[in-house]
Amino acid sequence: MVHNKLKPCYYCFPLLFILACFVAPSWSETEAEILLRFKDSLANYGSQLDDWNGSGPGPCDNPNWTGVRCFKGSVFGLKLENMGLTGVIDVNTLTGLQLLRTVSFMNNSFGGPFPEVKKLTSLRALYLAYNHYSGEIRNDGFTGMPALQRVFLAWNNFSGSIPKSLATLPSLFQLSLEQNHFEGRIPDFQQDFKQDGSFVNLAYNKLEGPIPYSLRKMNASFFEGNNLCGEPLPKCSSSRKKRTIIIIIVVAGSLVVLALIAAVSYILKDPAMASRFKKAEKKKPAGNVIMGKKEDQSSQHYRKLGEKAKLYFVRNDREKFQLQELLRASAEVLGSGSFGSSYKAVISSGEALVVKRFKQMNNVGKEEFREHMVRLGRLSHPNLLSLVAFYYRKEEKLLVSDFAPNGSLASHLHARRAPGEPGLDWPTRLKIIKGVAKGLAYLYNELSNLTLPHGHLKSSNVLLNHTFDPLLSDYALLPVMNKEHAQQFMVAYKSPEFSQYDRTTRKTDVWSLGILILEMLTGKFPANYLRQGKGGNADLATWVNSVVREEWTGEVFDKDMKGTKNGEGEMLKLLKIGMGCCEWDIEKRWELREALERIEELKERNSDNVEDYSSYGSEGDVYSSRAVTDDEFSFSVQA
Repeated sequence: MVHNKLKPCYYCFPLLFILACFVAPSWSETEAEILLRFKDSLANYGSQLDDWNGSGPGPCDNPNWTGVRCFKGSVFGLKLENMGLTGVIDVNTLTGLQLLRTVSFMNNSFGGPFPEVKKLTSLRALYLAYNHYSGEIRNDGFTGMPALQRVFLAWNNFSGSIPKSLATLPSLFQLSLEQNHFEGRIPDFQQDFKQDGSFVNLAYNKLEGPIPYSLRKMNASFFEGNNLCGEPLPKCSSSRKKRTIIIIIVVAGSLVVLALIAAVSYILKDPAMASRFKKAEKKKPAGNVIMGKKEDQSSQHYRKLGEKAKLYFVRNDREKFQLQELLRASAEVLGSGSFGSSYKAVISSGEALVVKRFKQMNNVGKEEFREHMVRLGRLSHPNLLSLVAFYYRKEEKLLVSDFAPNGSLASHLHARRAPGEPGLDWPTRLKIIKGVAKGLAYLYNELSNLTLPHGHLKSSNVLLNHTFDPLLSDYALLPVMNKEHAQQFMVAYKSPEFSQYDRTTRKTDVWSLGILILEMLTGKFPANYLRQGKGGNADLATWVNSVVREEWTGEVFDKDMKGTKNGEGEMLKLLKIGMGCCEWDIEKRWELREALERIEELKERNSDNVEDYSSYGSEGDVYSSRAVTDDEFSFSVQA
């Protein structure tokens, strides 16, 4: 028997080689190659990602590629914000980044359905707010993401139900879904949300029904703009009671309509009655804005007084006029707050003034009220809104002050702007906070006998003149306010010391200043302002602290704040000042004098010592995630 010799395998090596050619890239593809593939899925980035190329330094070399965040030489996060990006977020490609934990594509122009982010199973933070995503998110859209802690999807066009998989994420403690079109009931969230900085914001959607028990410790403002009930909102009423009320209203309305028809028919048939009706219509007064289109009792009071009603002027340098002239002036409603309504009135000389009606000022008698108003009238500072005159009546008071043409700081920070309309830039915000601090320091000096020289310092009480210089308003009103009303609504009574110990101190207004600083830097509205009664829950301060400790300081700053190039170091200094003023421990909280000195030292641009402001981000990335140590930013907060 002839045994065939084993023949060499001429085809084995070529086959292995061919297999290696196809398989090897998935094994050895570099992070740079993965990011370049991801870049191909994006559009409209212009020159903003020019450093994303294969010929230069790698994504984690010094400096990092734009928007790339690294940890020990590997890509840890992506932060491509405010770039006007379109295209598709290629999740499949991103799965190749093994250490990717945080992605932020906020304030771009991505649209279409929600990306399949659940493929990024190790993700800790997802920021897709301020885009154009729409449609429903599948119930399993977040399944298999046990590490996910933060989800920011606000200001998109999502619809349908809130996905149930969100409610079962074991690590979730920050959820931002406001300003969408989610509808139906809120799912039963399984998380306890006891961690500092925890929140679930569902405001301004189309949600209905009771608020789940796990969310009842949240701030009421997180649920406004929906049809919800139960703590922290008013109690839910039974559907049977609602149906009964609706039936009663419909029946009563029908009876009223029938009665009106019968009355009109009677009048038209009787010539004498028709004549009287026409004469009465001709005599009916038109009214004005300040008195209201339909006069209430106080408006009738002013009309009956005639020339007897007089304003008391607290400044000698102002032209005097009569109350009736003010009431007859062309006017417009500026707003209505917890203290009363405000009106802009233009008197015959062409001067524009603001009239504010107060109904909760019965803490003192007429003479004490007059003395306090005269004292306020003597105050004169470039950053105070001047009180011009007042009218006293037991039931209500009128305070007349100058008009600020650029409205309130709150309107510039929080009102919706038209596309392309810029927000307040960094130099303007710095100028405003410097003026606010100076005005507050002046009140501390001139009203040294008051524990709360301001008492109600917030962005809606900071008005802006024609050059955007700040003017403090509604200051030093606590001595004349009804105590219960003051404690229910004034900002000073939202402070930690009043929440915990039922007391205020000379540092309480400093706490309000700190919250205002954080509001200006972040662009976020301090939700604790909206809580009636005790509300020292420092929601904004705890959020800032939690983000800073995660070493994502850039997430803090308002994305609409322009003019920040080369100013990040000064912004970080102001952030530290704000947090020092917000300190819950009164002993550790900064004195106003120290805060003022630090604020005065701030500049629009960084100092020449670039080492003071080293950043992990690229040179053009003004919102870098500079790591901040606990020594630099550390203050105590309590939930």
